[in-house]
Amino acid sequence: MSLHRTELGESGPRVVFCHGLFGQGKNWTQIAKALSADHRVALLDMPNHGRSPWTETFDYLELADLVAADVSSWAGDEPVALVGHSMGGKIAMCLALRHPQLVERLAVVDIAPVAYDSGREFIGYTRTMRALDLAGLERRAQADEAMAEAVPNPVVRSFLLQNLRRTDDGWHWQPHLELLADHMDELAGWPGDELGDATYDGPVLWVGGARSDYISDEHAGEMDRRFLRNRRVLIKEAGHWVHSEQPEIFLEVLRRFLR
Repeated sequence: MSLHRTELGESGPRVVFCHGLFGQGKNWTQIAKALSADHRVALLDMPNHGRSPWTETFDYLELADLVAADVSSWAGDEPVALVGHSMGGKIAMCLALRHPQLVERLAVVDIAPVAYDSGREFIGYTRTMRALDLAGLERRAQADEAMAEAVPNPVVRSFLLQNLRRTDDGWHWQPHLELLADHMDELAGWPGDELGDATYDGPVLWVGGARSDYISDEHAGEMDRRFLRNRRVLIKEAGHWVHSEQPEIFLEVLRRFLR
């Protein structure tokens, strides 16, 4: 499987970004442009998202292997710095645990190596997106209006609507919504048993939002057991989407880690 990617920068160490659920590689463009003077940055569309192919099942280990194979195909033997947010953070963690030779260092954004309550708010987002009448849609603004009651936050609504694309045969959602909806338990989960005793001993940074509950002290034990050289940073006035809510602070934290 060949994943869609956007590349920025012509020299320096490689940095690869893995976005979260309903995201796309382009969500990281602002951060990537800032890093591109000193790094070769790759923004990947994860499987079942953006312009990347769909899979028949949802399994974090399978997804990690697919991303690893894709990175190896163009990065060769050069290990990369891997940055993953939310779902992409779990894929990145699994990749580092299963293919440590490919990962020089790992930054995980607002997610822990644990299972969460099933799907949380994302279940509602998936239902809302699937319920939208695409056949009767003439303008994107109509979709925004139709989703406003179920998704009142305009920032979140705009984030979801970036996945709506118009082609010659009408409007389509780019993510594999049926698969994601049917596997929300797996998506919220963590394949701890399947990973066995795997550990990763490269440098690891956790960047959490102080207003988010995706990373807490109760997760520290599993973080330390799997990732032997890790440190954690909480960014004030940020929730789950740390990099978009506090981009300047996030960028400075990431730059220091990449050095």
